[in-house]
Amino acid sequence: MPNTPANDRPAASFAEIRAVIAQWPGPDQASGTLAAAREGQLTKPPGALGRLEEITHWLCEWQGHHPPRLDRPRVAVFAGNHGVAARGVSAFPAAVTKQMVANFVAGGAAVNQLCRAADAELRVYEMALDEPTEDFSRAPALSEEECAHAMSYGMIAVEPGIDLLCLGEMGIANTTSASALAAAIIGGNGRDWAGPGTGVTGSALENKIAVIDEALKLHRAHFKDPLEILRRLGGRELAAIAGAVIAARLARVPVLLDGFACTVAAAVLRGIDPRALDHCMVAHVSAEPGHKRLLEAIGKRALVDLGMRLGEGSGAALAIGLLKAAVACHTGMATFAEAGVSGKDG
Repeated sequence: MPNTPANDRPAASFAEIRAVIAQWPGPDQASGTLAAAREGQLTKPPGALGRLEEITHWLCEWQGHHPPRLDRPRVAVFAGNHGVAARGVSAFPAAVTKQMVANFVAGGAAVNQLCRAADAELRVYEMALDEPTEDFSRAPALSEEECAHAMSYGMIAVEPGIDLLCLGEMGIANTTSASALAAAIIGGNGRDWAGPGTGVTGSALENKIAVIDEALKLHRAHFKDPLEILRRLGGRELAAIAGAVIAARLARVPVLLDGFACTVAAAVLRGIDPRALDHCMVAHVSAEPGHKRLLEAIGKRALVDLGMRLGEGSGAALAIGLLKAAVACHTGMATFAEAGVSGKDG
Protein backbone atom coordinates (compact mmCIF):
# COMPACT_ATOMS: atom_id res chain seq x y z
CA MET A 1 0.00 0.00 0.00
CA PRO A 2 1.77 3.17 -1.18
CA ASN A 3 2.20 6.27 0.97
CA THR A 4 3.35 9.82 0.28
CA PRO A 5 5.88 10.91 2.88
CA ALA A 6 6.62 14.62 2.96
CA ASN A 7 10.32 14.11 2.18
CA ASP A 8 9.69 12.12 -1.02
CA ARG A 9 7.68 14.40 -3.26
CA PRO A 10 8.63 14.88 -6.90
CA ALA A 11 8.25 18.43 -8.17
CA ALA A 12 4.91 19.12 -9.81
CA SER A 13 2.97 22.20 -10.91
CA PHE A 14 -0.44 23.14 -12.23
CA ALA A 15 1.19 24.06 -15.55
CA GLU A 16 2.27 20.43 -15.91
CA ILE A 17 -1.25 19.22 -15.07
CA ARG A 18 -2.82 21.54 -17.65
CA ALA A 19 -0.32 20.37 -20.27
CA VAL A 20 -1.34 16.76 -19.65
CA ILE A 21 -5.04 17.60 -19.96
CA ALA A 22 -4.39 19.34 -23.26
CA GLN A 23 -3.20 16.01 -24.69
CA TRP A 24 -6.12 13.80 -23.78
CA PRO A 25 -8.18 12.08 -26.48
CA GLY A 26 -11.84 12.24 -27.36
CA PRO A 27 -14.15 9.26 -27.84
CA ASP A 28 -13.36 6.58 -30.42
CA GLN A 29 -16.40 7.12 -32.60
CA ALA A 30 -15.58 4.20 -34.90
CA SER A 31 -15.85 1.76 -32.00
CA GLY A 32 -19.08 3.43 -30.91
CA THR A 33 -20.49 2.99 -34.40
CA LEU A 34 -19.68 -0.72 -34.30
CA ALA A 35 -21.43 -1.03 -30.95
CA ALA A 36 -24.54 0.72 -32.26
CA ALA A 37 -24.59 -1.49 -35.36
CA ARG A 38 -24.48 -4.68 -33.28
CA GLU A 39 -27.18 -3.42 -30.91
CA GLY A 40 -29.44 -3.00 -33.90
CA GLN A 41 -28.99 -6.65 -34.88
CA LEU A 42 -29.59 -8.29 -31.49
CA THR A 43 -32.75 -10.23 -30.76
CA LYS A 44 -34.70 -7.47 -29.02
CA PRO A 45 -36.71 -4.39 -29.95
CA PRO A 46 -34.53 -1.29 -30.48
CA GLY A 47 -33.71 0.34 -27.18
CA ALA A 48 -35.32 -2.44 -25.14
CA LEU A 49 -32.31 -2.77 -22.81
CA GLY A 50 -32.42 0.91 -21.97
CA ARG A 51 -29.30 2.21 -20.26
CA LEU A 52 -27.50 -1.10 -20.70
CA GLU A 53 -27.22 -0.16 -24.37
CA GLU A 54 -25.89 3.27 -23.42
CA ILE A 55 -23.28 1.61 -21.21
CA THR A 56 -21.90 -0.65 -23.95
CA HIS A 57 -21.72 2.22 -26.42
CA TRP A 58 -19.90 4.35 -23.83
CA LEU A 59 -17.48 1.55 -22.95
CA CYS A 60 -16.57 1.02 -26.60
CA GLU A 61 -16.00 4.71 -27.27
CA TRP A 62 -13.74 5.14 -24.26
CA GLN A 63 -11.94 1.80 -24.32
CA GLY A 64 -11.30 2.42 -27.99
CA HIS A 65 -12.33 -1.01 -29.25
CA HIS A 66 -15.31 -3.22 -30.02
CA PRO A 67 -16.50 -5.44 -28.45
CA PRO A 68 -16.14 -3.92 -24.97
CA ARG A 69 -14.32 -5.86 -22.25
CA LEU A 70 -14.56 -5.96 -18.49
CA ASP A 71 -11.94 -8.54 -17.60
CA ARG A 72 -9.98 -6.46 -15.11
CA PRO A 73 -11.92 -3.75 -13.29
CA ARG A 74 -10.05 -1.92 -10.56
CA VAL A 75 -11.48 -0.09 -7.54
CA ALA A 76 -9.10 2.61 -6.29
CA VAL A 77 -9.78 4.18 -2.90
CA PHE A 78 -7.75 7.22 -1.89
CA ALA A 79 -7.52 8.16 1.79
CA GLY A 80 -6.49 11.51 3.24
CA ASN A 81 -6.97 13.64 6.33
CA HIS A 82 -8.34 17.18 6.50
CA GLY A 83 -7.21 19.87 8.90
CA VAL A 84 -10.73 21.29 8.94
CA ALA A 85 -11.78 18.25 10.98
CA ALA A 86 -10.45 20.11 14.01
CA ARG A 87 -13.40 22.52 13.63
CA GLY A 88 -15.84 19.81 14.73
CA VAL A 89 -17.48 19.32 11.32
CA SER A 90 -17.64 15.50 11.53
CA ALA A 91 -19.27 13.07 13.94
CA PHE A 92 -16.02 11.06 13.99
CA PRO A 93 -12.43 12.03 14.86
CA ALA A 94 -9.74 12.24 12.17
CA ALA A 95 -8.11 9.08 13.59
CA VAL A 96 -10.92 7.07 11.99
CA THR A 97 -9.41 7.60 8.52
CA LYS A 98 -6.33 5.56 9.40
CA GLN A 99 -8.44 3.00 11.28
CA MET A 100 -10.67 2.49 8.26
CA VAL A 101 -7.66 2.09 5.97
CA ALA A 102 -6.52 -0.72 8.27
CA ASN A 103 -10.01 -2.20 7.95
CA PHE A 104 -9.72 -2.08 4.14
CA VAL A 105 -6.39 -3.88 4.32
CA ALA A 106 -7.87 -6.52 6.64
CA GLY A 107 -10.78 -7.07 4.24
CA GLY A 108 -13.46 -5.98 6.67
CA ALA A 109 -15.08 -3.00 4.95
CA ALA A 110 -18.14 -2.92 2.72
CA VAL A 111 -16.02 -2.16 -0.35
CA ASN A 112 -14.03 -5.36 0.22
CA GLN A 113 -17.20 -7.45 0.06
CA LEU A 114 -18.50 -5.60 -2.99
CA CYS A 115 -15.20 -6.06 -4.82
CA ARG A 116 -15.29 -9.78 -4.10
CA ALA A 117 -18.84 -10.00 -5.40
CA ALA A 118 -17.88 -8.14 -8.58
CA ASP A 119 -14.56 -9.99 -9.01
CA ALA A 120 -12.80 -6.63 -8.99
CA GLU A 121 -9.33 -5.71 -7.80
CA LEU A 122 -9.17 -3.30 -4.84
CA ARG A 123 -6.28 -0.88 -4.32
CA VAL A 124 -6.12 1.48 -1.35
CA TYR A 125 -3.81 4.49 -1.46
CA GLU A 126 -2.83 6.29 1.74
CA MET A 127 -2.18 9.99 1.30
CA ALA A 128 0.11 11.11 4.14
CA LEU A 129 -2.43 10.32 6.82
CA ASP A 130 -0.22 11.69 9.59
CA GLU A 131 -0.10 15.06 7.82
CA PRO A 132 -3.58 16.59 7.58
CA THR A 133 -4.10 19.42 5.16
CA GLU A 134 -4.31 22.93 6.54
CA ASP A 135 -7.68 24.01 7.93
CA PHE A 136 -9.09 25.50 4.73
CA SER A 137 -11.39 27.84 6.63
CA ARG A 138 -8.26 29.74 7.70
CA ALA A 139 -5.65 29.04 4.99
CA PRO A 140 -5.31 27.14 1.69
CA ALA A 141 -5.58 23.40 2.34
CA LEU A 142 -2.55 22.63 0.15
CA SER A 143 0.25 24.41 -1.65
CA GLU A 144 0.31 24.23 -5.43
CA GLU A 145 3.14 21.70 -5.28
CA GLU A 146 1.32 19.53 -2.73
CA CYS A 147 -1.90 19.56 -4.75
CA ALA A 148 -0.21 18.88 -8.09
CA HIS A 149 1.82 16.11 -6.52
CA ALA A 150 -1.32 14.52 -5.08
CA MET A 151 -2.87 14.64 -8.55
CA SER A 152 0.25 13.00 -10.01
CA TYR A 153 0.09 10.35 -7.31
CA GLY A 154 -3.53 9.59 -8.21
CA MET A 155 -2.43 8.87 -11.76
CA ILE A 156 -0.56 5.74 -10.66
CA ALA A 157 -3.89 3.96 -10.12
CA VAL A 158 -4.18 3.65 -13.90
CA GLU A 159 -1.91 0.76 -14.82
CA PRO A 160 -1.68 -1.13 -18.12
CA GLY A 161 -4.24 -3.90 -18.45
CA ILE A 162 -7.13 -2.50 -16.44
CA ASP A 163 -10.31 -1.91 -18.44
CA LEU A 164 -12.42 0.01 -15.91
CA LEU A 165 -11.43 2.31 -13.05
CA CYS A 166 -13.82 2.78 -10.13
CA LEU A 167 -12.92 5.67 -7.85
CA GLY A 168 -13.68 6.25 -4.19
CA GLU A 169 -12.35 8.03 -1.12
CA MET A 170 -11.98 7.86 2.63
CA GLY A 171 -11.30 10.92 4.75
CA ILE A 172 -12.97 12.29 7.85
CA ALA A 173 -14.34 15.80 7.09
CA ASN A 174 -14.19 15.32 3.32
CA THR A 175 -17.91 16.03 2.87
CA THR A 176 -17.14 19.47 4.33
CA SER A 177 -14.41 19.85 1.74
CA ALA A 178 -16.69 18.51 -1.01
CA SER A 179 -19.46 20.93 -0.07
CA ALA A 180 -17.06 23.87 -0.19
CA LEU A 181 -15.71 22.70 -3.55
CA ALA A 182 -19.23 22.35 -4.95
CA ALA A 183 -20.15 25.85 -3.81
CA ALA A 184 -17.00 27.23 -5.42
CA ILE A 185 -17.35 25.49 -8.78
CA ILE A 186 -21.16 25.52 -9.13
CA GLY A 187 -22.23 28.42 -6.91
CA GLY A 188 -24.11 28.85 -3.67
CA ASN A 189 -23.18 28.77 -0.02
CA GLY A 190 -22.66 26.28 2.77
CA ARG A 191 -26.35 25.78 3.46
CA ASP A 192 -26.96 24.95 -0.20
CA TRP A 193 -24.46 22.09 -0.19
CA ALA A 194 -23.72 20.83 3.33
CA GLY A 195 -25.34 17.59 4.47
CA PRO A 196 -25.02 15.25 7.43
CA GLY A 197 -21.89 13.48 6.15
CA THR A 198 -20.98 11.04 8.91
CA GLY A 199 -24.15 11.97 10.79
CA VAL A 200 -23.95 15.58 11.99
CA THR A 201 -27.29 17.24 12.73
CA GLY A 202 -28.66 20.23 14.61
CA SER A 203 -26.04 22.62 15.99
CA ALA A 204 -23.22 20.45 14.63
CA LEU A 205 -24.61 20.83 11.10
CA GLU A 206 -24.99 24.59 11.62
CA ASN A 207 -21.32 24.70 12.63
CA LYS A 208 -20.37 22.78 9.48
CA ILE A 209 -22.30 25.28 7.35
CA ALA A 210 -20.64 28.22 9.09
CA VAL A 211 -17.16 26.74 8.58
CA ILE A 212 -17.84 26.26 4.87
CA ASP A 213 -19.05 29.85 4.54
CA GLU A 214 -15.91 31.10 6.28
CA ALA A 215 -13.81 29.21 3.75
CA LEU A 216 -15.78 30.50 0.78
CA LYS A 217 -15.36 34.08 1.95
CA LEU A 218 -11.63 33.60 2.50
CA HIS A 219 -10.87 32.06 -0.91
CA ARG A 220 -13.53 33.61 -3.18
CA ALA A 221 -11.07 35.78 -5.09
CA HIS A 222 -9.46 32.62 -6.54
CA PHE A 223 -12.58 30.86 -7.80
CA LYS A 224 -11.88 31.54 -11.49
CA ASP A 225 -9.14 28.89 -11.51
CA PRO A 226 -10.44 25.34 -10.91
CA LEU A 227 -7.06 24.01 -9.78
CA GLU A 228 -6.73 26.87 -7.30
CA ILE A 229 -10.18 25.92 -5.97
CA LEU A 230 -9.01 22.32 -5.58
CA ARG A 231 -5.84 23.21 -3.68
CA ARG A 232 -7.51 25.76 -1.44
CA LEU A 233 -10.65 23.81 -0.51
CA GLY A 234 -9.81 20.19 -1.33
CA GLY A 235 -7.68 17.46 0.15
CA ARG A 236 -5.00 15.06 -0.96
CA GLU A 237 -7.43 12.23 -1.64
CA LEU A 238 -9.72 14.48 -3.67
CA ALA A 239 -6.81 15.83 -5.71
CA ALA A 240 -5.69 12.24 -6.31
CA ILE A 241 -9.14 11.37 -7.67
CA ALA A 242 -8.89 14.27 -10.13
CA GLY A 243 -5.47 12.99 -11.18
CA ALA A 244 -6.79 9.47 -11.67
CA VAL A 245 -9.57 10.80 -13.89
CA ILE A 246 -6.97 12.56 -16.04
CA ALA A 247 -4.76 9.47 -16.33
CA ALA A 248 -7.72 7.25 -17.18
CA ARG A 249 -8.67 9.55 -20.06
CA LEU A 250 -5.14 9.39 -21.44
CA ALA A 251 -5.06 5.58 -21.15
CA ARG A 252 -8.57 5.09 -22.58
CA VAL A 253 -9.93 3.57 -19.39
CA PRO A 254 -13.59 4.38 -18.61
CA VAL A 255 -14.28 5.61 -15.08
CA LEU A 256 -17.05 4.97 -12.58
CA LEU A 257 -17.35 7.70 -9.96
CA ASP A 258 -18.70 6.93 -6.51
CA GLY A 259 -20.58 9.44 -4.34
CA PHE A 260 -20.64 13.14 -3.54
CA ALA A 261 -17.01 13.77 -2.59
CA CYS A 262 -15.68 11.66 -5.45
CA THR A 263 -17.92 13.33 -8.03
CA VAL A 264 -17.02 16.83 -6.81
CA ALA A 265 -13.32 16.04 -7.08
CA ALA A 266 -13.76 14.95 -10.70
CA ALA A 267 -16.10 17.85 -11.50
CA VAL A 268 -13.34 20.36 -10.74
CA LEU A 269 -11.81 19.36 -14.09
CA ARG A 270 -14.85 20.64 -15.99
CA GLY A 271 -13.60 24.14 -15.36
CA ILE A 272 -10.60 23.31 -17.55
CA ASP A 273 -12.46 21.31 -20.21
CA PRO A 274 -16.30 21.15 -20.35
CA ARG A 275 -16.03 17.59 -21.72
CA ALA A 276 -13.64 16.45 -19.00
CA LEU A 277 -16.06 13.88 -17.59
CA ASP A 278 -17.32 12.36 -20.84
CA HIS A 279 -15.34 9.18 -20.08
CA CYS A 280 -16.92 8.99 -16.62
CA MET A 281 -20.23 7.61 -15.42
CA VAL A 282 -21.60 8.21 -11.94
CA ALA A 283 -22.39 4.93 -10.24
CA HIS A 284 -25.06 5.99 -7.77
CA VAL A 285 -26.89 8.94 -6.24
CA SER A 286 -25.63 9.41 -2.72
CA ALA A 287 -28.07 10.15 0.08
CA GLU A 288 -25.85 13.16 0.82
CA PRO A 289 -28.21 15.90 -0.41
CA GLY A 290 -25.63 17.84 -2.38
CA HIS A 291 -24.92 14.93 -4.71
CA LYS A 292 -28.23 15.08 -6.57
CA ARG A 293 -27.88 18.81 -7.02
CA LEU A 294 -24.33 18.38 -8.27
CA LEU A 295 -25.36 15.74 -10.81
CA GLU A 296 -28.03 18.06 -12.18
CA ALA A 297 -25.48 20.87 -12.47
CA ILE A 298 -22.94 18.78 -14.39
CA GLY A 299 -25.49 16.93 -16.54
CA LYS A 300 -24.92 13.42 -15.20
CA ARG A 301 -27.52 10.76 -14.40
CA ALA A 302 -26.39 8.11 -11.94
CA LEU A 303 -26.88 4.44 -12.69
CA VAL A 304 -28.66 3.54 -9.43
CA ASP A 305 -30.21 5.22 -6.39
CA LEU A 306 -30.09 2.98 -3.33
CA GLY A 307 -29.86 5.61 -0.60
CA MET A 308 -26.19 4.83 0.07
CA ARG A 309 -23.81 7.40 1.61
CA LEU A 310 -20.86 5.31 2.73
CA GLY A 311 -18.15 6.47 0.36
CA GLU A 312 -15.05 4.24 0.10
CA GLY A 313 -15.95 3.41 -3.52
CA SER A 314 -18.87 1.25 -2.41
CA GLY A 315 -21.40 2.53 -4.95
CA ALA A 316 -18.89 2.32 -7.80
CA ALA A 317 -17.94 -1.25 -6.87
CA LEU A 318 -21.60 -2.20 -6.74
CA ALA A 319 -22.24 -0.79 -10.21
CA ILE A 320 -19.56 -2.97 -11.80
CA GLY A 321 -22.17 -5.73 -11.94
CA LEU A 322 -24.43 -3.55 -14.08
CA LEU A 323 -21.61 -2.86 -16.52
CA LYS A 324 -20.75 -6.56 -16.69
CA ALA A 325 -24.41 -7.35 -17.40
CA ALA A 326 -24.43 -4.79 -20.22
CA VAL A 327 -21.30 -6.31 -21.78
CA ALA A 328 -22.68 -9.85 -21.42
CA CYS A 329 -25.86 -8.94 -23.25
CA HIS A 330 -24.04 -7.05 -25.98
CA THR A 331 -21.49 -9.77 -26.66
CA GLY A 332 -23.49 -12.91 -25.85
CA MET A 333 -26.94 -12.33 -27.36
CA ALA A 334 -27.70 -13.78 -30.75
CA THR A 335 -28.45 -11.57 -33.71
CA PHE A 336 -31.75 -11.93 -35.54
CA ALA A 337 -29.91 -13.72 -38.36
CA GLU A 338 -28.12 -16.14 -36.00
CA ALA A 339 -31.30 -17.01 -34.14
CA GLY A 340 -33.52 -17.24 -37.19
CA VAL A 341 -35.85 -14.64 -35.73
CA SER A 342 -37.65 -12.20 -37.99
CA GLY A 343 -36.60 -8.60 -37.51
CA LYS A 344 -38.84 -5.57 -37.27
CA ASP A 345 -40.57 -4.68 -40.52
CA GLY A 346 -40.04 -1.32 -42.16
